[in-house]
Amino acid sequence: MNRFLVLRDAYGSVQAILPDSKRHQFEEIVKSLNYESVLRIRGVVRNRGKARNPKIKTGDIELEIDDLEVINEAPPVLPLLSDQNALEQTKLKYRYLEFRSEDMQQKFRLRAQVTSRLRHFFEKLGFVEVETPTLSQWTPGGAAEFLVPAAKPNLGRFYTLPQSPQLYKQLLMCGGIDRYFQIARCYRDEATKSDRQPEFTQVDFELSFTSKEKVMQLVEELIKTAWPESLNEYEIFSSPFQRMKYEQAMNDYGTDKPDLRIPWKFENCPKKMASILKTGVEEKENFSARMFIAKGTGRHCTEEPMSVWKKLIEINPHAQPFDIFIPPNQTGFNNWDSDFDTNDLVTKYDIGPDDAVVFCWGETDGVQRTLGFLRNYLADTIGLRKKSGFKFVWIVDFPFFEKKQGNFECLHHPFTAPIKEDEIRLWKMEGLENIIAQHYDLVLNGVELGGGTIRIHDPKLQRHVFEKVLKLPTKHLEPFFEALSYGAPPHGGFALGLDRFIALLSQQGNVHTSIRDVIAFPKTKDGKCFLMNTPNEAPPGTLERYGLQIVKGEEKQNLV
Repeated sequence: MNRFLVLRDAYGSVQAILPDSKRHQFEEIVKSLNYESVLRIRGVVRNRGKARNPKIKTGDIELEIDDLEVINEAPPVLPLLSDQNALEQTKLKYRYLEFRSEDMQQKFRLRAQVTSRLRHFFEKLGFVEVETPTLSQWTPGGAAEFLVPAAKPNLGRFYTLPQSPQLYKQLLMCGGIDRYFQIARCYRDEATKSDRQPEFTQVDFELSFTSKEKVMQLVEELIKTAWPESLNEYEIFSSPFQRMKYEQAMNDYGTDKPDLRIPWKFENCPKKMASILKTGVEEKENFSARMFIAKGTGRHCTEEPMSVWKKLIEINPHAQPFDIFIPPNQTGFNNWDSDFDTNDLVTKYDIGPDDAVVFCWGETDGVQRTLGFLRNYLADTIGLRKKSGFKFVWIVDFPFFEKKQGNFECLHHPFTAPIKEDEIRLWKMEGLENIIAQHYDLVLNGVELGGGTIRIHDPKLQRHVFEKVLKLPTKHLEPFFEALSYGAPPHGGFALGLDRFIALLSQQGNVHTSIRDVIAFPKTKDGKCFLMNTPNEAPPGTLERYGLQIVKGEEKQNLV
C-alpha cells in the first residue's frame, strides 16, 4: 500500500507506517525503495491497539514516520542466499549479505560470547595471554605447512605458517611463564573438509608441573564456564566426563572419535559364521569377523545407499569386505548361507524385522575401521547424528607410535611423553608399537573437539625420539633442544578447536554442520576465497624480490 515498511537491524525488526499527513512527502520514496536499503527514520512509537501482531516481538507497537531519509539504496536485484539451492560459491562471494540473516547473526554473536568467557576463565586462574609468532619454523611430524619466502638478505630461505604454537608454548614453559594461553590462529596446507579449513582457530593453553588428570579437569571446567545459557537444557555436566581407552574405542566403535549418541557396539561373529566368512579369504594371522545390529535401519538398506557406502569405504586403504543382511521375518535372514542357522542370532540379539545386521571380515584393524564408517552411515539414515544433544568422552592411552611402510611414525606428534612405565622401553627401543603415550583427546558427538599431551621435558629423550625412533632431521630443532637443557619443568597442555566447538553449539550438537558456517570469511574446498578472489597472481616485481620464478607445466604450475 506504499505506506508500510519493516525496519530491521541486528537486534530485531519493527513496522513503520507512513501517516496520511506525510504521504505526499514520502510516498514515492517508499514506493520505489529496494529491499535491503539503508534508511534513517524519525518518528513516534505508537501502540498498535487491535492491530497488534503477536507473531513478532515488537508486534504491540509501530513507528509512525515523521521523517524518512534514504542513506544508501540497495540494487533492485539481490543474490538469492536464503534459498537452500543457492550455490555455495554465491554464498561465499556475497558473505557480507549472508551475515544479515538472523541465523548468521546468532552464530557469530554466540562465538564472541563463548570466546569472551574462555578468555575470562584463563585470566581468573592467573594464566598469561601470550601471542606467539605467525612467521615460524616448520614443525615435523604433523600436517603440511604453508611456506612463506623470505626476501633479501635471506633469499632461498622460508618461514612457515604454524599449524600450532607447539614449540613456542614449550619455550614459554622453559622461560617460567608457567600458565600460558592464547586464542591462536593456525594453518594447515591440506584439503578443506566440513570440519577443516586452511586457517582455523584454537584455544591453546600450557602449564608447568601438571598431570594428565589435572589438564583434563581444567578442560572440563573450561567447557562448563563457556557453555551458553541457551543450551542449559542439555545435561552435559556429569563430572568427570566419561573416559575411554583408545583400545576400547577401536574395539567397540571402530574409531577413536566415537559418537556415543549411537547406541550400537561391535560384537564378534559366532564361530560358525566366522568360519563361513573366512572361506576364500587369504590366510591372515589377525583375521577377524565382527558385526553390529543397527536397530531400525533395515528399510533404508537398499541397493542405492549400499553402493554409495561401498564407494566411500573403498577410498580408505584399510577397507575390508562387508555385507548387510535384513531379516524378512523373525525366523532368519535372507541371502544367508543355509549351513548357518540364524535363529539363535535373532533370539540372542533380539533382532527385529526392521533391523540391519552388518558383517565385516578380514584384517582386524581394517574390519574395525570399516564397521566404524558403516556405523555412522547407518545412523545417518535414521537421523541419530542430527538429533540434539551432547555426549562428551575422553579418549586416553593412545599408542605412541605406529608402523607405516617399515618406518615408525607418531600417532599424534613427537613432543608427547610416554607413560612413566614405558619410558625405559622407549630408551631401549623395545616394543615401540606397544608404548602408551600421555595423550588425551576430547570427543563431542563423534567430533574431535581438541587434544593435548604431557610433553617430553628431557632434551636427551626428545632427541632420541626424533633421531633414533623417527629418524627425522633435527638441525632446525637445536635451539629447542638447548632450551630444554636449561632446566625445563615438566609441562603439558591442550588445544581446543574453537571453530568445531562453536559449530556444534550453534546447531545443538548436529555433527552435519560445517565449520565454514562459523568462520567469518572461510575458504572453499580447494582453498579459494570468492569474496576477495584469492589466491591470485603475485603483484609485479614481487617474485623477483623473493627470488622466485613460476615454471609453467602442461597441467599445473610448479613453484621453484
